[in-house]
Amino acid sequence: MNIHLIAIGTRMPGWVQQGYVEYARRLPRHCRLRLVEVPAHRRGANADRDRVSRLEGQALLGATPGGCYRVAMDESGVQYDTSQWAQNLEGWLQQGRDVALLVGGPDGLSGEVKDAADGCWSLSRLTLPHALVRVLVAEQLYRAWSVTANLPYHRG
Repeated sequence: MNIHLIAIGTRMPGWVQQGYVEYARRLPRHCRLRLVEVPAHRRGANADRDRVSRLEGQALLGATPGGCYRVAMDESGVQYDTSQWAQNLEGWLQQGRDVALLVGGPDGLSGEVKDAADGCWSLSRLTLPHALVRVLVAEQLYRAWSVTANLPYHRG
């Protein structure tokens, strides 16, 4: 199974890339995490934020491989604790179906993306830096996998 982290934005700081790679490389071959970066649309002083969000949403959906279970990463989504998230991951692994985690730009996900998603996950009720989401998702996927594999990472 592949997990595709499809995210708006192509120029992340070095610490984001380093953190993402650190956790993504820890995942086993049967649970690969692949980052797909989608360019953000220009945002001027008077940008139509809804229009930009729609355009980015279309690009996210267009970058999603066919047949994936799509999860919208949105503040309105379900918040899971670690064991619940591990159960979700285990279910995806058993299904053998690829998963696409869809991360919007600074203005969030369009309604079109949320409607097309099979599920919706919220990392936190806190407002998080957009770039940090990639690192948090990678770490939480590794943590969930370590729970399912009974590794000491989660307990340590």
